[in-house]
Amino acid sequence: MGLTYLALGDSYTIGEGVLPEDNFPSQTVRLLNADPGVSGAGEGITFHEPVIIAKTGWTTDELDAAIDEAALKGTFDLVTLLIGVNNQYRGRSVSEYKVQFDHLLQRAIGFAGNKTNRVYVLSIPDWGVTPFADGRDRNEIARMIDEYNESARTICLQHQVVFIDITTDQRKNGNQPEFLVGDQLHPAKKEYEKWASRLFSAIRKNHDNEQ
Repeated sequence: MGLTYLALGDSYTIGEGVLPEDNFPSQTVRLLNADPGVSGAGEGITFHEPVIIAKTGWTTDELDAAIDEAALKGTFDLVTLLIGVNNQYRGRSVSEYKVQFDHLLQRAIGFAGNKTNRVYVLSIPDWGVTPFADGRDRNEIARMIDEYNESARTICLQHQVVFIDITTDQRKNGNQPEFLVGDQLHPAKKEYEKWASRLFSAIRKNHDNEQ
């Protein structure tokens, strides 16, 4: 018997351009399984490999449709959600995002057996700091990303779900080659390591608070 993890998202969750074991959900599982106090590994209980429903380019509504198609059964011990960058990239409104994100978060909570302390949302990274954004209005991209993230943070607060800001730190080195894959847009393993560490710390804090 093992613990289960459902990761919902887009390219940042599937890990566009990196090996499957290097995306942040897989790295998080390794951190959890290395900490007996959190995962239960000390009692022979560990997390299985994450179930990932994510694809490069997906918007909130496309993720929602993919969840329907996956026809998931049962509940999960851990659920993460990171979605919205493609809504922003396509110029969709924040008001639309709020409605669709709220719906997705409620679905995520349902997959966690309605236990909000098993659900974690990661903020949308700022692709405007990457070389891929050369020639674009980086300030406007940053402004919109902030607006999306603040909306998600507010909705998470309403549902008592932990919101993890990975954007602030990502902006500091999002233009450095060692933190990017070859397309000069998507994060490399080194960046995902930071996200996994932040997620693991949040899970451990929740776990400690429950003791």
